[in-house]
Formats: sequence, C-alpha cells, structure tokens
Amino acid sequence: SDMFTLEAQMSQKIYVGNLGFSITNEARSEKFSQYGTVSSAKVIMDRDTNRSKGFGFVEMSSASEASDAINALNGTDFDGRQMNVSEAKPM
Repeated sequence: SDMFTLEAQMSQKIYVGNLGFSITNEARSEKFSQYGTVSSAKVIMDRDTNRSKGFGFVEMSSASEASDAINALNGTDFDGRQMNVSEAKPM
C-alpha cells in the first residue's frame, strides 16, 4: 500500500514555464498528451495586454502520467525555447 500513498501525494498538476508567446493551449495539450491524458491545460494571460505571460499549467489524469511528462519534457526545446517543466506547487 506504500505505492498508493506515494501516488496520492504526487500532484497531477504540472507547471510549465518559459513558453513561447505563440504557444496555444492546443499545441501544449498535444505535446503533453504523448504521456497520458491531459485533463486541462491553460496558459496564464496578462490581463492588461492579453498576451501570454509565458507560463501555464497542465493537469494530467494521474500522478504517474504527470511524473512521466515532467521527466520527459523538462529542459526540452518547444518552439525554440527550453521548457521549464516541474510539479506545480500548491497555491
């Protein structure tokens, strides 16, 4: 049952930083869905300029999928920038 506890503690939510401003939610979902089911993906927008702030969050359907995506994508190139991918910190 230790495995279950570990799974419960891991977040399914992933922080994604250093995104190009042209990256859409769809493009990002597609990238992450290689590692499992993406239940939500959103880019944080600047209210004043209505432009992407260059970071966002992706939620996977399980913690192990989130962990696979983080391990596979952190530091990789996405649209000419090195993505910063990590477990999202609780708000």
